[in-house]
Amino acid sequence: MPLYNFKTINVVPTGKDFVDIVLSKTQRQTPTVVHNGWAIQRIRSFYMRKVKFTQSSWHDKLTKILDDFPKVDDVHPFYADLLNVLYDRDHYKLALGQLNMARNLIDKVSQDYVRLLKYGDSLYRCKQLKRAAMGRMCTIMKRQSASLAYLEQVRQHMSRLPSIDPNTRTLLVCGYPNVGKSSFMNRVTRADVDVQPYAFTTKSLFVGHTDYKYLRWQVIDTPGILDRPLEERNTIEMQSITALAHLRAAVLYILDISEQCGYTIAQQAALFHSIKPLFANKPLLVVANKTDVASVDSLSPADQALVREMVVEAAKTSNGGMLVGGEEEAELLTMSTLSMDGVMKVKTTACDRLLSMRVEVKLQGKRINDVVNRIHVAVPQARDNASRPPCIPPSVAAARALKDAGAAPARKTEKDMQEENGGAGVYSADLRKLYHLKDEAWKYDIMPEIRDGHNVFDFVDPDIEAKLEALEREEDALAAAAALEAEGMDEDHLTPEEAETLRDIRARKAKIIAQHRVKKSTANNQAVLPRRADRERKSTSTNMQASLERMGIDATAAMARARSRSQSRAGRKRTRSEAPEAMDVDAAPVKRIHSSKSRSMSRGRSLSTAAPRDGAGLKDAAQRNKAVKMSDKAQRKAGKLARRGEGDRHIPDLKPKHLMSGKSGIGKRDWR
Repeated sequence: MPLYNFKTINVVPTGKDFVDIVLSKTQRQTPTVVHNGWAIQRIRSFYMRKVKFTQSSWHDKLTKILDDFPKVDDVHPFYADLLNVLYDRDHYKLALGQLNMARNLIDKVSQDYVRLLKYGDSLYRCKQLKRAAMGRMCTIMKRQSASLAYLEQVRQHMSRLPSIDPNTRTLLVCGYPNVGKSSFMNRVTRADVDVQPYAFTTKSLFVGHTDYKYLRWQVIDTPGILDRPLEERNTIEMQSITALAHLRAAVLYILDISEQCGYTIAQQAALFHSIKPLFANKPLLVVANKTDVASVDSLSPADQALVREMVVEAAKTSNGGMLVGGEEEAELLTMSTLSMDGVMKVKTTACDRLLSMRVEVKLQGKRINDVVNRIHVAVPQARDNASRPPCIPPSVAAARALKDAGAAPARKTEKDMQEENGGAGVYSADLRKLYHLKDEAWKYDIMPEIRDGHNVFDFVDPDIEAKLEALEREEDALAAAAALEAEGMDEDHLTPEEAETLRDIRARKAKIIAQHRVKKSTANNQAVLPRRADRERKSTSTNMQASLERMGIDATAAMARARSRSQSRAGRKRTRSEAPEAMDVDAAPVKRIHSSKSRSMSRGRSLSTAAPRDGAGLKDAAQRNKAVKMSDKAQRKAGKLARRGEGDRHIPDLKPKHLMSGKSGIGKRDWR
């Protein structure tokens, strides 16, 4: 996986858009209603919340931008120098530093104005302090428009950079322009780099991937390099120089021996020697390309000497400045990207050189000593001097001898029996013949369930089905006899007491059946009804008297009390229903009371005549009227406070100037 992914950096808005975004968020996510009649502490909190919310929005967004962009001092040196080449490190760090300073200034402005808002003495004073705080914050951010625009351009360019892992296995292709670097990359990887017959077709680094020895390899195509001083090289060439300087990779120096690239072999050799310090401590291979046009043998002796000198220098660079096996070790690799001749050999040679070098570097490092101390190879120790040669059991030796002699085996296997009886799908193996049971007759039982050494099926009575049928016939006969006896019952010979008992039993049975059917139809989902909704009229004074007398209690006093209460209630109802026969004209005028008092009195009078509720806990009508008045008073106070608060959604201005200014008119589509 790539070490750095610059495509995840969020878009950097412009200065004006930044102001609109933050102010719109403050308008949407903070209260918008404030009144002059509020307590001053509430007004201060209202405006302090606005200032703090705006400051936190600026702080979070600026922090996200600063965290997304890579720090030059924290990234790999390859990316640090690449940033310096592409964007100028000083400008890049200056832009990030200005945003960091703007964030600190906004925090300081918020802190100062919140301190002033704590001493605001009026709504107007607090509002003006809030406006001043937001205005200073917006001014600070508008001054950062140039830095924001620069960082947005850097972000767009960085998102187009290839994902290069500086620490993985890498093949780096370099050389003069138009020598076949991109063609080689297209042949060995799945990349599709543009190839044209003119110089500097490749203007940036391109990355492709290939597989070798079940490992993933990274192939980097670099732009062409010209032989000139470092200070005169342009940005395109400096990308190649940066990759050569910082990536620990196998370097392939492509040489165009046909000179179709526009540069002679002497010029290409001069470039090789000028950038030779960049090849230090890296596997280096000199590859002669375009052998389909010209071969190495067709070159002039001077050119062949230059090529041979480059190959020897490459071998010395790869081996730390010396040739271990002489000049014969230095090999010139040839290929043709057009006909694919020698391309795979170049790839495998470069990969093998890089793998061997990585292993040598690890062995020469300091960490190998720590690992060697923990490695232990276990060697078995001899316990005596007895000789123990390999021994084959006699049965195995005999079976092998019979097999070698071609004789039939002593015991047929299931596979042999399968082949003799029709093969797979026809022969069915007998899985029970190898059961180890106490009795061999148990192997093929219908129910071979063994418990304590016995088969359960052996204890089953063979006549149990016949006995079961006889028992069922006997039960059917008894049931039929009972039914006939019930149908033939004659009630004429019963005594009156027995007849009365029989009727009670039948009525009770019918009632139980009816109740069961009702409960079954409603699934016991009936509501519990109050006692006054007694449909069956069970709760009557007569039933109460009978129940008390059955228990041996005198019910005379209870009955008298119930009759007296019913009579008094009926008399009160009749008194209320009687209307006055006439009105005395000369009577004294009635004193009119206040309407609200009359309503409350009428309400209290009506409640006083109502029956007391269960669990009311009040002694009389006066207490109930007082409770009603107290409840109304509490509700009145709560109703007055039930108004729109500062947390409710409210937009005083449907078209605020900071959101609507500078927008397009009718017919345009230039939306923000």
